[in-house]
Amino acid sequence: MKDNRLRQLFPLLGDRSKPETLSAQVVRIEKRNGYLLESLMLDLNGLEKVPAYFAKPLEADGKLPTIIFNHSHGGNFDQGKEELLNSSSYLQNPSFVEEITGLGFAVCSIDMWGFNERKGKQESELVKEMLLYGQTLWGMRLYDNMSLMDYLETRPDVDSSRLATIGMSMGGLMSWWLAALDERIKVTVDIAGQVHIETLIQKRGLDHHGFYYYVPGFLKHVSTLAVQELIVPRPRLSLAGRDDRLCPIEGAQFLNEQLQKLYANQQVPQNFEGYVLTGGHQETREMRALWMTFLKKHL
Repeated sequence: MKDNRLRQLFPLLGDRSKPETLSAQVVRIEKRNGYLLESLMLDLNGLEKVPAYFAKPLEADGKLPTIIFNHSHGGNFDQGKEELLNSSSYLQNPSFVEEITGLGFAVCSIDMWGFNERKGKQESELVKEMLLYGQTLWGMRLYDNMSLMDYLETRPDVDSSRLATIGMSMGGLMSWWLAALDERIKVTVDIAGQVHIETLIQKRGLDHHGFYYYVPGFLKHVSTLAVQELIVPRPRLSLAGRDDRLCPIEGAQFLNEQLQKLYANQQVPQNFEGYVLTGGHQETREMRALWMTFLKKHL
């Protein structure tokens, strides 16, 4: 069943470009407040090098559980992976890198296509160009993160059996999509990303999300729930704000209810937590406390 859905999904996401040889260049290593920060250039797709951060606690020893942090969109193409180090206005402080390394975990993040050090082409141009070559921008962003996991498996300081992913908004969407497509993700946290595309259509909210997210033929073959079912029974925490128009509450509640039933049927009801909480399109203090507790428990 899962294999059939994956066979349907990957063609929809377009052709994948992979490097002939996975390679990594260390650009800089810095000691920061409580963590060691590596700036890297990775060959993840064979088309262009991908700037990345990898951070771990200063006193870390041995293989560490590692979290992929997916940056948000927000129309801020200057930000990208810098959001790991410096929280956007809709995220809490301290930064994610401080919180995650403070838990004793390693964390990594890349600039997704079109962001920060990968700027140069407008997002709209990337969408059009990739479609012409049989690719999708959403697929290419996902594939980069899948190749990132290939890289993490080569690191002696990463416990590749304990990989997690977290992000907000576009980063939240990336988190659950990535976990659905790749079982190497053992724990998933999505913030302001529980978007039921079918409800979004009913609410006439499609324009609340950029063109990058729309996959040709998606609803012809699968549903939002069918994709998210691929994560079951692995641990997942989904956090949405009651007044977040980008994640219509009816859709978030529907997905949470259906997933709770699926996890219960798998005899692991404790592995899924889905909340619609006070707030809008943001990470609140309540959300911060919830995801830190969830990661400590499951990773």
